[in-house]
Formats: sequence, structure tokens, C-alpha cells
Amino acid sequence: MVDLGRVHVESFLEMMSAERGAAANTLQSYERDLDDVSSFLNGRSVRLTEAASADLAAYLSSLAQKGFKPSSQARRLAAMRQFYKFLYAEGLRTDDPTGILDAPKKGRPLPKTMGVEEVGRLLSQAETEAQDLAPGQLQRLRMLALLELLYATGMRVSELVSLPARVLDQEGRFLMIRGKGNKERLVPLSQSAITALKSYGRLLATENAAAKEPQESAWLFPAASKEGYLPRQVFARDLKNLAIRAGLTPSLISPHVMRHAFASHLLANGADLRVVQELLGHSDISTTQIYTHVLEERLQQLVQTHHPLAKQAKKHE
Repeated sequence: MVDLGRVHVESFLEMMSAERGAAANTLQSYERDLDDVSSFLNGRSVRLTEAASADLAAYLSSLAQKGFKPSSQARRLAAMRQFYKFLYAEGLRTDDPTGILDAPKKGRPLPKTMGVEEVGRLLSQAETEAQDLAPGQLQRLRMLALLELLYATGMRVSELVSLPARVLDQEGRFLMIRGKGNKERLVPLSQSAITALKSYGRLLATENAAAKEPQESAWLFPAASKEGYLPRQVFARDLKNLAIRAGLTPSLISPHVMRHAFASHLLANGADLRVVQELLGHSDISTTQIYTHVLEERLQQLVQTHHPLAKQAKKHE
């Protein structure tokens, strides 16, 4: 007896190749996935071409129970959707059983971050090096200013390295940042960031004035690059080298991790999520909600510390 399920899978693969131009490895992937679905359905005495939504949902559940990652489950579901849409389009089925199936939720990884002590060690190392009057002090002051600004504002590294030189002329404790989509946002500066910025600006002006051919730049952190300012890759490399000198693990530290540290430390100390959203320049609060794990930890600590039942439990320990 001809296995109609197998025949229809082959017809589906031919269509994907001829009409959609699917690559050979894509076709092989679809074939393996559909064979796996068919094998599961055979165990339930259900034909591949006649499977109901409940049968396919059971298959996805079985994958989850076997420990398949959400991405692998999603790939199998994508193969099933393409196949059953093909059967529907060809008039071989009157419905699409995958229509009501939900894609497995992919666990969003928590961002890497740094503890307050680690940030302190990094800033302390940068400050100590910046005080060294030996040749190259301007670069060391630049690193200190970059780090202080980054930790004070949580700027994206692209926003940081491309700050305009006019930042040095402004007074006050706020900085206007031009972010994605040319949207501007106002962020406060810490006193240490202001001090580091002024120290860097003074030496930059002094060295420019002493140069044989003074170079006026529109950028706060000028460099001999295509853009005219410090490349973010150079800053990231120098930051890792600083981390090594501070006795930290360089692979765990980057400008982006410093941005995460800014957000996490604010939330851990009671900042409102909406405020952090504004400071980070996120257009959608859902992007900022990745940091709610920090809030959850803080809330647990508050409950354990202040809830009357928790206090009673500690007394009986």
C-alpha cells in the first residue's frame, strides 16, 4: 500500500525547491522534521495528512519534555506550517491544523552585568592611571572620561564615542544625547563624570594649542578614523585591557555590559522602570523589562526583611 503521507511530503519538497527556490540543506531539514512528526503520529495511529491540531500540539509537547530548545521546537513548527499550508492550497485538506498552534516562547537571556564593586575597581584603576603625568596622559584621561560618562548615563557606545565637542562648553549637570532615530533625551551627569570630563577637556585644549598644526575637531573624542571620532571597537579593546590591569575578567566586560550595569544598579537602588527606560533611550518599555530580574531580587529581599511572617520565621530558626 502506498504511503500517501510520504508521497505528499515529496510533492511538498518538490514545490519548495521549484517554486520557492529552497536550498538543499533547507529541504533536508524539512524532510527530517516531517519524518519525525510522521513517526510520532504513527505511534498515535494517526496519518500525517490527517493529523488534528491536538495531535500536533502533543508532538510539540513531547519535544519540550525531551528537552528540545524552544528554537528547535519553533523550527519543527515552521516545517509543519509550511507542509499543511501546502496540503490546504492543493485541496488535500480543508483546514490548516497548525493555525491555532502557538510558537514556543524563547527564553530571553538575561544581560551580562557587573556588580557595583567591579565597576568601582574599574573606575578606580582608570582614575589612578589618569593621574600619571607620564606621556600618554591624554589617552588615560580620555578613558576615565569615557567610563565616567558611560556609567553615569547608560549611553549606547555609539552615542558615547560620537558626542560633539560642544559638550565641553556646556554648564550644568545634564547632557543632551542624540540617540536612535535622531531622538534626543536629557540625562543627568554625576559629579565625578563632570570632573573627569573637565580634566580631559583642559588637557585636550592644552595639547591642541601646543601642536605645530592644531586640529579643530567637531567631536569630543577625536581620532584619526573615517568618522573622525574614536571607533567603538578601539574603546572596547582598551576597556578590556583596563579590566585586565584592574584584576577583572576581560571577557565579562564591555561598553554594553557597563550600560547594563547602569540600568541594573539604578533599579536595585529603587529607580522606577519608566525612568530607566527614558534614560536608556528605549522606545518600548518591553525592552527595558529585561532588567526586571533585578527588581524581583530586590522585592524578595524587601519581603524577607520587612514582612512580619518572615521576621517570625527568623526568630524560630
